[in-house]
Amino acid sequence: MNLMRSFQMAISNIWARKIRSLLTMLGIIIGVVAVIVIVGLGNGLENYMIDSFQSMGTDQLTVNVLGRGSTRTVTVDEMYKLAADNPDYFTFVSPQVNMGGAVKIGNETSDYTSVTGTGEDYLVMNKMTLESGRYLSYVDIDRRNKVAVVGAYINKTWFGGEALGQTLRINGQLYEIIGVLAPETDEIEEGGSDDTLFIPYTVAAKTMGLKDITTYSFGLVDEETVKIAKQIIDDKLFAVFGDQDAYRIISLTELLSIMSSMVDIMITILAAIAAISLVVGGIGIMNIMLVSVSERTREIGIRKALGAKRHHILQQFVIEAATTSAIGGLIGIALGYGLSNLASKIIVIALNEEIAVAASTESALGAFAISAFIGILFGYLPARKAARLNPIDALRYE
Repeated sequence: MNLMRSFQMAISNIWARKIRSLLTMLGIIIGVVAVIVIVGLGNGLENYMIDSFQSMGTDQLTVNVLGRGSTRTVTVDEMYKLAADNPDYFTFVSPQVNMGGAVKIGNETSDYTSVTGTGEDYLVMNKMTLESGRYLSYVDIDRRNKVAVVGAYINKTWFGGEALGQTLRINGQLYEIIGVLAPETDEIEEGGSDDTLFIPYTVAAKTMGLKDITTYSFGLVDEETVKIAKQIIDDKLFAVFGDQDAYRIISLTELLSIMSSMVDIMITILAAIAAISLVVGGIGIMNIMLVSVSERTREIGIRKALGAKRHHILQQFVIEAATTSAIGGLIGIALGYGLSNLASKIIVIALNEEIAVAASTESALGAFAISAFIGILFGYLPARKAARLNPIDALRYE
């Protein structure tokens, strides 16, 4: 009996017992669906993290100078010189001062607007775009001009889209609006990324009474040079402070890599747990095949009496078990892709986040291969039992 004939008989037997076969496949179907959806969710989370971190600037390094009580310090000019001396690794550098205080527009106060003092290159480094006006210039920073660049929320909500040239107060001091940023998100809301305001870092430092700037952002030529660029900054700061606890160098690329590894580990563990249902499905297949052997004992006896060898009977039942499992795997793949698409829509509605459950071809093919292998593995014992039946005893079986 050739393989094609065995396969045709397997399909015929499965079709003749449709309901029982479907129930037998159920464990396999659930396992395959679970693996595809879980792996797809992991891929979606990883893609979401990558997009989020890239919007924050994975081609940047953030330096926080803590000092640790040391009288030694690093100046703004020294940090600019460090970037200028290493053009192969750094594109821009911008001091940064996160400033507290109330933002007053007319007689109203904006409680959630973030105020940040930056350098002239901050706009380019963070890939922001202007809707109108200009960004801060070197002259503004050098002369400590009280000028501001506002986000789309302030422009739309407080000035009706006509913020350019208007004024506002920060901690009681009057600032002229010289630029308006384009919206960064589709939903412009209070406290969001568009509810922001930028002023010269020199003005922010003076207002806050800061003697030294403690935060810097370095733009990198390439994300691939993160480690070298980080080492250059580390060497410079260690030479000044002699203590690595006196500063921190934060790389979003490294943080993203660590988080991606953690997500991969978590998804691998969950997928392995989900795959247990494939084993349960395999046990179900073995159970049904044992029942099938009992039901078809006379048929086996007749085949043997007509000249069928042990390997023919073994082949027939192994292929039937593998076919049952493989069909369950195919159904599981179809359902897995369908549920992945449905889950993506539910996440958008429930969480208002664009996290796509990205079902991968690799996980689908892997789940299918495992399901077929489980069918062969768990179908072998019943097939072996059928092959070893004595043809005389089988013919006498009622």
